[in-house]
Amino acid sequence: MTEIFSTNPAYVWLTLAAILALAEIFVPGVFLMWVAAAAAVTGIANTFIELTLAGQLTLFGLSTIASVLLGRRWYLTNIVKSEDPLLNDRAARMIGTTVTVVKPVDATSGRVKVGDGIWSARGPALKKGETARIVDVSGSILILEAMPDQLT
Repeated sequence: MTEIFSTNPAYVWLTLAAILALAEIFVPGVFLMWVAAAAAVTGIANTFIELTLAGQLTLFGLSTIASVLLGRRWYLTNIVKSEDPLLNDRAARMIGTTVTVVKPVDATSGRVKVGDGIWSARGPALKKGETARIVDVSGSILILEAMPDQLT
């Protein structure tokens, strides 16, 4: 079996391509498939053209760069639309939520209860126990507006 690999380096490159493609299944992200493609290109080229080790490594390096750049271009032009773009943005998901003031709010400080947590907040003057609506998030500070029924 080792004679096949030592007499024909194309098999080594094609085996490496298969291993990298399988590893892509277990490793998060989409990067190894581009390196696997470069290994496959090197193996296929080496099948038809006898390359020295330096030539093989050069072709592999250039193929890797080319496949990664082509893959990047493809991903930038074929953007996948998310059904829930705010999935990983907890703060932005809270915009529009009604909250209860637990520490008086003014333009510089205050605390509100959101779900089962307490968040820092800023907004119009609100007393403890009043309700407000989140209109924006600045870092980890919620920006509030008074509820229409509380405006006097």
